[in-house]
Amino acid sequence: MKNLDPHIPTSAILELTYRCNHRCKFCFCPWDAPETARYPYEKGQELTLAQWKEVLDILKAQGVRALSLSGGEPLLREDLPDLLDAIRKDGTLNRDSKIVVISNGKAMSEDWLKRFKKYDVHLTLSLPGIAAFEELTGTDNAGGVLHWLSRAHEEGLTTTCNIPVTKKNLHELYETIGNALLAGADMVLVNRFLVGGRGVANRTELELSNKEINEMLDIAEEVLGKGKRRGYTGTEIPRCVITKGVEHYKSIGIGTLCGAAKTFLAVDPAGNLRVCNHSPFVVGHVFDKDFITDGAYWDRFLKSDYKPDFCRGCKDIERCDCGCREACHIVDGDLGACDNLLPLR
Repeated sequence: MKNLDPHIPTSAILELTYRCNHRCKFCFCPWDAPETARYPYEKGQELTLAQWKEVLDILKAQGVRALSLSGGEPLLREDLPDLLDAIRKDGTLNRDSKIVVISNGKAMSEDWLKRFKKYDVHLTLSLPGIAAFEELTGTDNAGGVLHWLSRAHEEGLTTTCNIPVTKKNLHELYETIGNALLAGADMVLVNRFLVGGRGVANRTELELSNKEINEMLDIAEEVLGKGKRRGYTGTEIPRCVITKGVEHYKSIGIGTLCGAAKTFLAVDPAGNLRVCNHSPFVVGHVFDKDFITDGAYWDRFLKSDYKPDFCRGCKDIERCDCGCREACHIVDGDLGACDNLLPLR
């Protein structure tokens, strides 16, 4: 199969299953949005292992070379080892990089560690607080996540600790990052809560204010600096709301540009294509002849044609996407709406 579009990114997130063993209040998976959400998402039939192997061939033909595996919770797919084996045997997918597996850690085991070591997996585990963990996820497993970060470190696996930050766990962010580093996490990903999925119904109690965003960055910078480790924000923050300026932060890299459709795309459990894993808008299907069927929507991300009019005259407009565009779309019904952190709001 030839590459149908020269603008397909080289990285993809494969959401292997709708199933999950957590009930996170902040979850942005679009299929878990409440019935009252502006943009409901219909679940399809989950792809079989044989179909996912076909997906690998199609993505390779489209120019995709790097894969991250998520869900839902990917460890609930009993055939995950077979898929990992297929990726590694392919010889071109993830040839020069590790396969990223994104998990909440609840189903982790020594057997999974052995498999991940065999297939050179980079393991990302979620730690949304310590004391707040159970309230935010519906299960008491903060200790379990730290245990598996430690065991992965002992086994020589590289790891990322993903920390979703909300009003509920900001007060213990220092402790959360510190514990992750002590457990051996190689990197920390600090993600501010963004509206989407189940989080649509929990926006009021979880969404950070401008002041709290800056507090989050200051805490992360301090802990990471003391630990001599590197961290990143995985969700876009408007440059103008960062009081001290992006350049002030040396230990945490702050993302202000969106990579959706440019550097990665998402494939949902039924094979639907989206510009990113936060988006509730289907732009095609992996088995469609034309691959991307909603080219107009895709191109808005590809060309960054989605910035708010409020921001058009800003000196930083070329290096800032003015916050997460899909979160704004979900809240206001407009891809070009203003982020909740901008002064206009």
